[in-house]
Amino acid sequence: MLMAVDLVQVIDEWTTRITALAWALFLLTWSIGWALRGAPIPFSKVKRAGASLIEDSIWAAFWLAIGATIFKFITYLASLVAGALG
Repeated sequence: MLMAVDLVQVIDEWTTRITALAWALFLLTWSIGWALRGAPIPFSKVKRAGASLIEDSIWAAFWLAIGATIFKFITYLASLVAGALG
């Protein structure tokens, strides 16, 4: 039983770490995108790159929400299995 509880804790810990890392990467990309898009530079390629980063970060936020939900579901299943073994 101790091993099953440890597995649940490991899954939960990794879920939290991966989600936090993904959110940090999302916020970094989003802020860089807005900085490039709003920069007072006459280069349109730079502004388009900023807009592209913003669009990509919106998609990343969507997939982050989906991924976090799946990770939490896996943690829930692991805790059910650990409870059944105990």
